[in-house]
Amino acid sequence: MQTIDQYNFAGKRALVRVDFNVPLDKDYRITDDTRIRAATRTIRKILADGGSVILMSHLGRPKGGPEEKYSLRHLVNRLSTEYGVPVKFAPDAIEAEAVEQARTLQPGEILLLENLRFYPEEEKGDAQFAQRLASLGDVYVNDAFGTAHRRHASTAVVAESFPQARVGGYLLHSEVENANRVLNNAERPFTAIMGGAKISDKIEIIEQLLDKVDNLLIGGGMAYTFAKAQGGDIGSSLLEGDKMDLALSLIQKAKEKGVNLVLPADSIIADKFANDANVDVAANTHIPPTWMGLDIGPTAREEFAAIIRNSKTILWNGPMGVFEMSNFSLGTEYVARAIAEATANGAYSLIGGGDSAAAVNQLGFADRVTYISTGGGALLEYMEGKTLPGVAALG
Repeated sequence: MQTIDQYNFAGKRALVRVDFNVPLDKDYRITDDTRIRAATRTIRKILADGGSVILMSHLGRPKGGPEEKYSLRHLVNRLSTEYGVPVKFAPDAIEAEAVEQARTLQPGEILLLENLRFYPEEEKGDAQFAQRLASLGDVYVNDAFGTAHRRHASTAVVAESFPQARVGGYLLHSEVENANRVLNNAERPFTAIMGGAKISDKIEIIEQLLDKVDNLLIGGGMAYTFAKAQGGDIGSSLLEGDKMDLALSLIQKAKEKGVNLVLPADSIIADKFANDANVDVAANTHIPPTWMGLDIGPTAREEFAAIIRNSKTILWNGPMGVFEMSNFSLGTEYVARAIAEATANGAYSLIGGGDSAAAVNQLGFADRVTYISTGGGALLEYMEGKTLPGVAALG
C-alpha cells in the first residue's frame, strides 16, 4: 500500500474517502467529532502540498434516497473551522453541479460531496457509479478505515480507476499498523477484553485470539450465555440459547491452548431494563428469575482490573455492561481505568471502535490509552484474518 507521504499532491485534485459518519442531535449539531478530527492530518498534507481536496463520505443509513437528517450539508461549518478554509458543498455527488465544482477547484480549496448513500449504487459497489466519482479527481486517497470492510463504490471499486495514483491516508495506515502490532508483535502478558451483547458478533475474533492471548476476559451481555451453558441460573438476562454449545466449546479450546479465559464472578442485577430499576448484586450463576444482569459486579471488576494492570498488551472491544445508564457503567469504567493505569506503566493498549471507543471518550480516558480505533466492524474483521476490500484495493 502506497502511503500518503510517498505522493506529492501539488496541482492535483485528491478524491478522498473519509468516514464522517458522525452523530448529530435533533438540531443537526455534531455531538462527537472524533471521526472528523481523525482525518485532519491527511487533509492538511494534501493542502500543504498544493493540492485540492474532494471529500466523499456517508452519513447514517438513508433509505432509498436523500433525507435531510443525513445530509452532509450539516458538517460544512464544522469542517470549515477544522481546516481553516471555507468548505464548498456539492448538493449531489456525481451530477453536473458536482462535476463543475470539482473541475474548477483550485489548489488549497475543499469540496464536500453530498452523502454517497443517497445513491443505491454506492453500497452495491456499482462500477459505473465508481467511474463517475473517479472522474472528479486526479488521485484517490482512502482514509476511511471504518468502512474499509465494505466493497462499496467509494471504498474499493473507485480505486480501480487510479492504478498509478491511489494511496492510503494517515488514519488508514495508522489503523493497520496498530492492528498488526497487536496481531503480530504483542508483548506478553497479552490480555483481550471482549464485551458487548452477543457471542455471535465475536465468535471469529475470539477463536483467532485464543491462538494469541494469555488472558481472555469476557463481559457484557454475552457472558450470560456462557453462565447458562455451564448450568447457571441467569434470570431474564440476555441469552443466545442456540450458542450455548459454542460457549462451552470456546471454554474447552481456551483450556487446551492454555489461555486464561475469565468470566465474571458476579453481576449488578436489576428488576427491569432501566436506570431507575431496583439494583442488587448476585453471583453470575445465581440470578433470580425476574432479574437481569446489566453490568459486571464488584468481584468481577476487581479481578478483571488486576489482570489488566499486569498486562503488557491489551485489546478491548465491547463494554462490560449497559454503560449508557449510569447505574450500570461502573464495570466499563473499571476496565477503562485499569487499561489507562497499565498504559501509564508501559503497556500497549488498543481500543476497538464502536462502543468501546465511545466509552473511553465518555469516561475521560481517551488520552491515557495508546490507540483508539475508528473502525469497530473493520477492526474486528481485520483481526479475524479477513481481507478488507478498502485496504486491498490500494495494493
